[in-house]
This record gives sequence, C-alpha cells and structure tokens, in this order.
Amino acid sequence: MKNRSERRPRVLYLAFYFPPSRASGVYRARATANHLVEKGWDVTVCAAPLDFLYNVIGSVDEELSKTVDPRIRVERPSLNQYTWQQDLREYSWLRRSFPLMAKRVYMFSQTKLFPERYSSWAWASVTRALKLHAKERFDVVVATGNPFASFGAAWLFNKLTGVPYVMDYRDSWTLDLFHDEPAFPEGHIAWSWEKRMLGKASAAVFVNEALRAWHAERYPEVADRMMVVPNGWDADVLPKAVEKAAGTAPALEAAASEAPVLEVAAAGTGEGAAAEAAPAPAASSEAAPAPAAGERRAPLKFTYLGTLTAKQPVEEMAEAFKIARRHPDLADAELQIHGHLGFFKNSPGTLKARLGLQDGPSPEGVEDTGLRYCGPVSKTEVGKVYEEADVLVFLAGGGKYVTSGKIFEYMAFGHPIVSVHQPGIAAQDVLDGYPLWFNANSLDVEELAASMVAAGKAARDLTPEQRAAARRHADTYTREATLIPFERRLREIVSDS
Repeated sequence: MKNRSERRPRVLYLAFYFPPSRASGVYRARATANHLVEKGWDVTVCAAPLDFLYNVIGSVDEELSKTVDPRIRVERPSLNQYTWQQDLREYSWLRRSFPLMAKRVYMFSQTKLFPERYSSWAWASVTRALKLHAKERFDVVVATGNPFASFGAAWLFNKLTGVPYVMDYRDSWTLDLFHDEPAFPEGHIAWSWEKRMLGKASAAVFVNEALRAWHAERYPEVADRMMVVPNGWDADVLPKAVEKAAGTAPALEAAASEAPVLEVAAAGTGEGAAAEAAPAPAASSEAAPAPAAGERRAPLKFTYLGTLTAKQPVEEMAEAFKIARRHPDLADAELQIHGHLGFFKNSPGTLKARLGLQDGPSPEGVEDTGLRYCGPVSKTEVGKVYEEADVLVFLAGGGKYVTSGKIFEYMAFGHPIVSVHQPGIAAQDVLDGYPLWFNANSLDVEELAASMVAAGKAARDLTPEQRAAARRHADTYTREATLIPFERRLREIVSDS
C-alpha cells in the first residue's frame, strides 16, 4: 500500500441525494464531488439506491448524471423502504407474517437508535465503506445532510476506524427553517445525537452565517470548528449570454445547447464546479437597439426558474403579479414558471390549485392573472429561459435561516431580481450589494406588486453597464470560489490526522 504522501488523498462522501436525483441540494453534492476530483482527490460517493429514486419518489434527472465527473466512484447501499412501501407484494417476510412485530422493530429503531427513516441506508453505507477502507484507506469522510443519518454514518465510521469526518449542513436538522424554532422537543434523542456527532467532527459546515451562529450558540464547545461554505452558481452549466433589450428575445450562443438542466431547489440547496470555473455569462459590448419612437415593445417577461414547493408563498406571488399587471408599464406582462411542481408525484395538482392555474383557457369574464406554467426545462433550454427573461422572480419559503440555492444562478445573468419571501431571510445577505435587486421586504401583496412594477421599469431601462455591475457581484459566488476554502480545510484535516 502506498504511503499517503505518494497517493491522492481519498475522501468518502456520504451524499444520499446525488445525481440522477433532483432533490433539494443535489447541486451542492454534485459540485463538491466534482471540485474535489478536479483538485486531485480520489472520491467515492455513497448515494441513494436507484430503485428508491425511480420507483418510490419518482424524482430523477438523468441528464444531471452526465455532469458528474467520470472519475468519481458511486456506491449505492441499500435502504429499508418500510415507511414508503404500499404494495403488499413488496413487504418483507417478517412484515407479511408478523406485521405488528415488524412495526415494533421499526419504531424501536426510530425512537431508540437513530430518529430518521433513512438510518438503514446510513448503516449499510458504513458496512460498504469498511470493505472499501480495508482495500484502500480513506483519509477523511464528508457527510452532507439531509438526510442526517449520513452524519450518524460518519460518526460510526470514525468510531470504528478513526478516520476524521466533516458534517455539511446543507439544511438544518434540529432547527425548523420554516418556523424559526427547534424541530424537536427537549429531551428528544435527536439532540443527544447531534451533540455526540458534532463533538467528534473535525469540522461542521453551514450554508450561511445565520445557521452557523444558531448552532454555535447551542454547541459553544465546538463553535471554533464551524465554518460557512455558501452555495454558489455553477459556471459549467450556465451558457454565455448576449445583451438584449427588455421585451425582445436574444440570440443565444451555441454554448447554450451544451448546458445541462438547472433544477434549482428550494431551501438550502442547490443547486457543480467544472475543472476550471468558466467566466460569468458575458454581455456583448452593445445593447440591442431600443424600439423606434411610437413602436410598441413586447410585454415584459417575468420568470421563475426552479422547483416550486408547498413551502413557498405562491399565493402571494400570484396575487401580487395580478395586481402589478394592472399598471400600464406591465400591461400584458407574463410570469412564466419553469420547472417541476414539487418533488413528489402528487405535488403538481395541489400547487396548480394554489397558483390559480387550470388546464385550458380561462372562463370568459375572468381576469387573466398572467401566470403561465411552462413545465420542466430541458438542458438545452435553460440558458434560453434565463436570457429571454426580463425580470427574475426570487420566490423562497422559510425564515431568516434560509438562503435558497437558486439566487446564485439568478444573479449570474445580471437581470433585475424581485424578491417574494419573508423579510430578513439569509438570502438577503447574498443579494445585498446586487444593484438590480427589488425587495418589498414584505409579503403584503400591494407592496410586492409595487416592487414588481419597479423591477419591470428597470428592465426596460437596463444598460450594459448596469448588467455588468450586477454580474461582478455574482462573480464572488461562483461554485469554484465558494469551495476553495472548504477543500483547503479538508487538506488541513488530513494532514493533522
């Protein structure tokens, strides 16, 4: 066996949601694995079993798998699908023969061992990792949550082997991000598990300062090992853009046809780094000519790109836009929604109802809200969707601890961005300094509507210089830039172990 100094450092990455999954946060996992490989690491990923992704939750994007570096080894340990099984033919022998006993065994594992239904995957990952470790030693483990059983797997693997581990809080486990309160009652075993896992971790990573500070206050004894690694925009999946006047369609460069789909998730996520980060989408030196005097411009196009979820203030967005369209500057404007409606099979119907969308034309006499659901976006169309937008709508759920991965891609294109979310969320720290940000700082529909009108006016008057300034702000959030300190910290951990 080679000495550590004679081989690439080896990392075990515990990331349940990894391509072809399109779940929240998959872009962070994809980007981290790709970045580490490019920086000279030997990367092995333990991810969800494919039958679970395809047959149980039905949430996949096969095109996303093509963006994973082929040097990455992906293992898919098993998962006990007890809580997801609805077909009697899929039940185990124990569950078919002794259903009450099977239920007691499962509930015991949840209440006394580890309180998450993904825990069987975590223990299977440890078993798989031990076999791989016996052949060639891992130098460090990175576990990303959710699911947070990955943290338990990292802790157990460390207990058995001594290999150091890092906990990457893509989301929070014990803090309810949508209500800004503890997710579990005092005395719940989740608290003791979190304290135990953080106590042995070499580092704990959070997507924003608000989350880091909350955990540092609760666990001050390990606060010095906590750091922030924000999400970012993935230069390898964003094509170059060309300048256009508001209300006109640009000609996209050929690079757009090579861009993989961007399924940007709701909380925390999002959201890979290429071998070397490409430059931010670059504008041409001159804007498209404005229409001649008296010529009517095309209606403005407001765009939401991402996965719509039940946690977002969709009703407020829809009502505010309906009000905004009554303003002369937004006459006939559209709000186009691109992406999936929810993460699960039964989500679309519920979300369409909340948006006031229906199949077929609106009944006569009913006001047109301007909302248009355009469906999921293929990899060849992502750049076109971003570039043909005049204003991007940043719709986010949750409270002050939420960043949302989509905001980084939004900024990269240099369009006006209008916020639709609770005031004070962590994403505002990212947007602070972005020159084309329009924030009502409220979910009052009248105030949101006024913000939308102001963003629309800005889009009409947008200059190449303003757009370039917006992109310069986005440059600080390329995935390459955000992951460099994290990779450096991993090397320090390995060298100190």
